[in-house]
Amino acid sequence: MEHKEYNGWYNYETWLVNLWLDNDEYECNEHLPEMARNAYRDATAGEYSTRDQDATYNLAQELEDYITEQNPLADKANLWSDLLGAALSEVNWQEIAEHLIEDLDKSEFESEEEPEAK
Repeated sequence: MEHKEYNGWYNYETWLVNLWLDNDEYECNEHLPEMARNAYRDATAGEYSTRDQDATYNLAQELEDYITEQNPLADKANLWSDLLGAALSEVNWQEIAEHLIEDLDKSEFESEEEPEAK
């Protein structure tokens, strides 16, 4: 993945996918926040990662699958499907997921947090 920052995002492709997701009322207000909440709810802190990092990683994978499965040209073998696939392969899904996890109201999960060991 080539890093060519664009409008504060990792690259143009990442910025563009995020822009379209942000401008879609259903995605922005319902589906993506729900995906982020589910990812955070299911995430755990591990030896080498925090709960936020685990949630971000899992959400990034889910976002990539979700968007690429909607590719209307996926079952076609032509120039346009190859170009679309190439563009989607350049998206930094981790960055988009990171922003979604950061935007979560994590106070709703506080009762699920494990108490710190003393």
